[in-house]
Amino acid sequence: MKKTILLLLSVLLSITTFAQEATTIIKGIVIEKEVNQPVIGASIVIKGTTVGTTTDFDGNFSLKTSKTGTVTLDISFVGLQTIEMEVDLNGSTIDLGDQLMESDAIGLAEVEIIASVAVDRKTPVAVSTLKPEVLEEKLGSQEFPEILKSTPGVYATKSGGGYGDSRINLRGFSSENIAVMINGVPVNDMENGSVYWSNWAGLSDVTRSMQVQRGLGASKVAVPSVGGTINILTKTTDVKKGGNVMYAIGNNGYNKLSFTASTGQTENGWAVTLSGSKTEGNGFVDGTSFIGYSYFANISKQINASHQLSFTAFGAPQWHGQRRNKMNLAEYKASGRGLKYNGDWGYKNGQEYHVSRNYYHKPQISLNWFWNINDKMDLATVIYSSFGQGGGSGSAGVDKFSPSFSNPYRKDGLIDFDRIVDENDARGRQGSETILRNSVNNHSWYGGLSTLTNQLSDKLTLTTGLDIRYYEGNHYREVKDLLGGQFYFDPSVGGAEPGAVGAERRAVKVGDKIQYNNDGNVWWQGVNAQLEYSDDKLSGFVSLAASNQSFRRIDYFQYRPENQATDWQNYFGYNVKGGANYNIDSRHNVFANAGYFSRQPFFNSVWPTFNNNTNEGVVNEKALSFEVGYGYRSKIISGNVNLYHTTWKDKFYRASVRPDGSSVSYSANIPGIDAVHSGIELDFVIRPNDKLNITGMLSIGDWKWDKNVLDVPVLDDTQQVIGTVDVYAEGIRVGDAAQTTAALGINYMIIGGLKIGADWNLYDRLYADFNVTQLNSPESSVDAWQVPTYNLFDLNCSYRFPMGPFNATFITKVNNVFNVEYVSDAFDGATHDFQSAQVFYGAGTTWSTSLKVQF
Repeated sequence: MKKTILLLLSVLLSITTFAQEATTIIKGIVIEKEVNQPVIGASIVIKGTTVGTTTDFDGNFSLKTSKTGTVTLDISFVGLQTIEMEVDLNGSTIDLGDQLMESDAIGLAEVEIIASVAVDRKTPVAVSTLKPEVLEEKLGSQEFPEILKSTPGVYATKSGGGYGDSRINLRGFSSENIAVMINGVPVNDMENGSVYWSNWAGLSDVTRSMQVQRGLGASKVAVPSVGGTINILTKTTDVKKGGNVMYAIGNNGYNKLSFTASTGQTENGWAVTLSGSKTEGNGFVDGTSFIGYSYFANISKQINASHQLSFTAFGAPQWHGQRRNKMNLAEYKASGRGLKYNGDWGYKNGQEYHVSRNYYHKPQISLNWFWNINDKMDLATVIYSSFGQGGGSGSAGVDKFSPSFSNPYRKDGLIDFDRIVDENDARGRQGSETILRNSVNNHSWYGGLSTLTNQLSDKLTLTTGLDIRYYEGNHYREVKDLLGGQFYFDPSVGGAEPGAVGAERRAVKVGDKIQYNNDGNVWWQGVNAQLEYSDDKLSGFVSLAASNQSFRRIDYFQYRPENQATDWQNYFGYNVKGGANYNIDSRHNVFANAGYFSRQPFFNSVWPTFNNNTNEGVVNEKALSFEVGYGYRSKIISGNVNLYHTTWKDKFYRASVRPDGSSVSYSANIPGIDAVHSGIELDFVIRPNDKLNITGMLSIGDWKWDKNVLDVPVLDDTQQVIGTVDVYAEGIRVGDAAQTTAALGINYMIIGGLKIGADWNLYDRLYADFNVTQLNSPESSVDAWQVPTYNLFDLNCSYRFPMGPFNATFITKVNNVFNVEYVSDAFDGATHDFQSAQVFYGAGTTWSTSLKVQF
């Protein structure tokens, strides 16, 4: 018996020894070559198996396997070139050392110079970066800004719910105070600073990475980044030959087909990448059917070691039905359709028909020239243009479209277009009483950016640049549909000069211009300079940007030809900012920044009364901002916390006074309406092992109007004081964005290639939007209605697998899993509660699933 036991122990010892000898450990560090930063979450897999692991925060990986013999090891990460190598599994520890992964795109590093991309533990700003993998797995059928909803300080909604109608707030600031740039090119409207995401509805198809720089941002040009900067980098030309085809379906008829094809870089330095897509559906909200296309083309030429040219063109023509009007909660209930109800559409001759329908196409074309002058100097230049064509429809004449259910021109809550058509037809020679019109907003925009980078020493770099832009916007209304009538009498424009087009009542037909017809011209000339210092521990910068904006208005409707154009109005603006980051050690870093902005007024602030009467008293808006932050990095956890304080001064507002017995109202600027936006933001990533990834954030804002403004005089045409304006705003909370947001995300790799994820988002302290000038008495100085707190849960699943000779990716995304009913947007009512507020509901449960095959 004793001999038997000894024999069994000997056999077990031999088996254990053999197993130990047969176990191979492969380890290494994965580094992104262009930025010399670790690649976090890179996939390391033995080809043809599910044996794999991922890299940690420092780019380290360790893969154990009992396999033997020679195998192929794949190191991959979305946006970087895959590394393939043969490894001999011999039962020992194999150290592969640093594995440098290069970008899979040509010219990306040069684009990043123009785009001012922030670098972790170096650029002293609060920043969140979304890599291509996150965009691919998390976006689904959401609107493009919604991918940022788990970012600190961000509040993004679908707004009315139409395709491309989403909006975004950052630290309580709306889009006109957020600089949005695509490949470093600013896209905020040159007249009003807004960003119309419907113009970029196909941008997600070609986006390579998306970075949100909160607060001052790293951009060197003078842009309206009071709240922050959203920096979008599109695809450049792919290094390797290949492409992909993707098909997706979803709720409410969502259907999308897209493709990408690339030649790769040829021996003579040429490379071409093309992408295109078509997306259509009925929309979650009633009456918001849509069709959208997108296209992208990049052609690059490596002329020699010093020069490279890259031509890019992309656009996204689309049309979609809209829900333009917020409604009272009681109206949603009475509709029987709940949160899907839309009062801005109906049926005409049995076909879906919209009062509000948006249509637009805004292609952007750019030519980049990268010149490596010498070892210490580079020049990056981009010349660009965009040509917007389109607008949106609405009503003119007698308003028969009001959302009230007692409106006789509604049937089951929807607009009875057929009744309106019959009535207009019966009017005969009297013409249509109610029509539909298009508000057309075309534009041509030309610009150039040039950045010269001069390395003065090993630690000092001087960057200087030019920013030149010219914009011409054409704005008019035209008859879209006479709704059964023979013509429409366009009423005269009040105040129009005798002899002007709009001075007389005119009979007009489809395509004729009505109500207004004017152009806006904007010239922008800007310069910037930035001095940067960088060593192993300390990095910092001082930046100065200045610009002159020249505005001119041309009114073809209210004035005779000799009086149609105003004089050019010139406004000077600037910003100065600086900051420093100190890496205490390999784990800890701290940063601080500060800046001051003096931003020119928008076009509509110079001519706020929709005529050529120039507002002489308009002044620049100002912002003073401070921020401090701390970062921590380790193998398991990475996190950041920052505190910010921004004072926003002289926000442009006007108010009107009508003297007793007068039919004329007079307006006055109200300077001194200030707000303070301060808060704390926390974000973190936890990777307890190579399969589990936990992300989270908490953002707590304290955004309030700062003070009362009293006894602002209002003058009449003879400069006599006819009244005063008061604004009692001190301490009132800023509305239109949730001041407290939180998020928690979990992603788990079940087996090689199969990943599941769940995301939770909290929105609290969301106050309804309101007009601050309506706080005109101490009694009216109360907070707007606080929208109920809401929580949303999303799920996603992705599976990457071989499909014959190709690689395939299957992705499913479900948003608002529990079908939570919530108010996402609100405008305050007379009683500051849910009964009087006008609101948009957010979307219920939506889903999409896609299959992408790479070749």
